[in-house]
Amino acid sequence: MAGAGIAPSGTFTGYAAIGEREDLQDIIYDISPMDTPFMSNAGRGRASAVFHEWQTDELAAASATNAQLEGDDYSADTATPTVRLGNYTQISAKAPRVTGTLRAVNTAGRRDELSYQIAKRGRELKRDIESALLGAQAATAGSAATSGARTLAGMACWLWDNQVQKDGGTAATTPAVTSGAPTTAPTSGSAATFVEADLKSIVKQCWDNGGNPTVIMAGSFNKQIASGFSGIGTQFRDVQPSEVMPGSIVGAADIYISDFGQHQIVANRFMPTDDVYALDMEYFEVAYLRPIQQEDLAKTGDSDRKLLIAEYTLCAKEPKSSGKIYNVTTS
Repeated sequence: MAGAGIAPSGTFTGYAAIGEREDLQDIIYDISPMDTPFMSNAGRGRASAVFHEWQTDELAAASATNAQLEGDDYSADTATPTVRLGNYTQISAKAPRVTGTLRAVNTAGRRDELSYQIAKRGRELKRDIESALLGAQAATAGSAATSGARTLAGMACWLWDNQVQKDGGTAATTPAVTSGAPTTAPTSGSAATFVEADLKSIVKQCWDNGGNPTVIMAGSFNKQIASGFSGIGTQFRDVQPSEVMPGSIVGAADIYISDFGQHQIVANRFMPTDDVYALDMEYFEVAYLRPIQQEDLAKTGDSDRKLLIAEYTLCAKEPKSSGKIYNVTTS
């Protein structure tokens, strides 16, 4: 019967042959995510010192009883000084190093190994920066010690004015900063589920303080939670009607319309997964002391080295414009 038994005696098969060429595709596949929504939407600024500073101010509360006597003699209103805030610049770097031999051999998927490693590390550096900007680390001035690297205060440290604190047991805390940089990181409590009332509350708080949080940023789990909010009514996608295929099921919401305007719901892979941010992007800037750049490192042997480096900080121009819901569940 065909296919039964073994090959006839003396048949030379591929199992024993020497010299078959390998079948290796000349491409390298990588699905690692590269989207950095915050950096892509925030302003870009320039820092000129390792401690980048700015000022905030606010008007006195509106008064419905500001009625004055005709011909009265007025005393001066008491002036309120501005608030001076700041953040430290953080240095992030990658240093690819490749031997002369590896640069000389014939490699699949890339012409030169060092060039490939430079491009790869550059993408990694951009992801690291997004993570630092949105993280919960506190600001530190740093020192010359081995463990004394300067760190910027991430987004989670700046949003202390407008917040919804989820508390499934132990309360979380966010430090209030009246001047300078946030030098204490927020603490986590017992997580509770993100609900629509939280989103309505944080948007209202921001609006009451003068903000317009047009971007709601969350991790994957809580992005899906937001898509299920009943108040959305109709599911919206940021596409033209002609782009939706017949029979499509739209199961996600990109736009949430509240009493205070329209808010884009954005998923971010590189933010704390137990936070949801309500951001007025007009008031955030990435300030660079040194933009991402490539430098040659000294050749100390049979290898070539490059340095990819950036020095930057998060400038939260007016923290009251935005807010956060924190201590939410992540699964």
